[in-house]
Amino acid sequence: MERVVIEADGGSRGNPGPAGYGAVVFDAAHAAVLAERRESIGVATNNVAEYRGLIAGLEAAAELGARVVEVRMDSKLVVEQMSGRWKVKHASMIPLADRARRLVAGFDRVSFQWIPRAENSHADSLANAAMDDAPLIDEVHAARAAGHGDSIGEYRVREEPRAAEAAPAPWTESSNSAAAEKTTKSAPETSSPGWTGAIGRPTRLLLLRHGQTELSVQRRYSGRGNPPLTAHGRDQAAHAAKTLAAKGNIAAIVSSPLGRARETAEAAATLLDVPVRILDGLIETDFGDWEGLTFPEAAQQDPELHARWLGDTSVTPPGGESFDAVRERIEAVRRDLVATYPGENVVVVSHVTPIKTLLQLALGVGPSLLYRLHLDLASLSVAEFYPDGGSSVRLVNDTSYLA
Repeated sequence: MERVVIEADGGSRGNPGPAGYGAVVFDAAHAAVLAERRESIGVATNNVAEYRGLIAGLEAAAELGARVVEVRMDSKLVVEQMSGRWKVKHASMIPLADRARRLVAGFDRVSFQWIPRAENSHADSLANAAMDDAPLIDEVHAARAAGHGDSIGEYRVREEPRAAEAAPAPWTESSNSAAAEKTTKSAPETSSPGWTGAIGRPTRLLLLRHGQTELSVQRRYSGRGNPPLTAHGRDQAAHAAKTLAAKGNIAAIVSSPLGRARETAEAAATLLDVPVRILDGLIETDFGDWEGLTFPEAAQQDPELHARWLGDTSVTPPGGESFDAVRERIEAVRRDLVATYPGENVVVVSHVTPIKTLLQLALGVGPSLLYRLHLDLASLSVAEFYPDGGSSVRLVNDTSYLA
């Protein structure tokens, strides 16, 4: 299959509201339909649905073995952004555009053309059929109006109360009670759990710090060094793995390339039967010349620099890496995960600074969090990133499963 034509469309009844997309792949002569895709995507905006339609069309073309693709859409925004003439500014569009570009890179040539809606009727009809197939949306809204909660797989989610009502626990051991078991069969989550107004089903990052090493026992800076887990660290990893396996519904496990993180990730992978994907961006901060030193030793070696480093994220340890540089690569990892695993649960095995940075991004707070937040070895935190750019934090530094 050398050349194909993709027509894609997306819509939202309410913008945001119940949304869906449609995509159709034609042969080069635009005479024969080679593939069709349509899906209801919950509550989303028109632009999110348009991008999802494009992505579905590109995926279908790749499955057909096409090498040259002509994309036709009635969304000027998507066409101009994918053509590089308009910048992608809205946070909800960035991960979708990134995902589409990665798909585009897999073809020899892809062109984008705007067409009037009347010429996009086939994809439009698929998108409308997808929205018609979404009666569940009304059920979700009705359940919320009645005060019921939602869930994603085994990871229970509850709608936070309004005004002065007491807030529920941020993360619930849903497998521990019969009542909680019932939540695992309820509707997919379509809005954030608080007052942020974020919509869509989030990518949920289960942030697991690696287990104990000899350097962590001695409280020494452990960045790019590669100490293995201690026996206790392997035990911590096993306990964390059992907890994650009991929850289930994990789409992927990603890990720092360093051995202590990979060991921790492999323990979970074995029980979950999910392969580990190594992401270099999840590596710990490079502490440079301070690697292997204790806090007092580093302060004594470079007193002025160490003091500035403790309050300024742009300061770089001698021969090392600043926290600003860490944030830049972690932001790229976050965009990749949200685009690659939309609406899924992903275990992220990493280190103190990367995990703190992901929590900082989810909370939308300043760098002071890096210096004030404590994370224990083998602890679990949960951050969510929504397709419209919203985010929330469900859990921080849980070690209950290690007791």
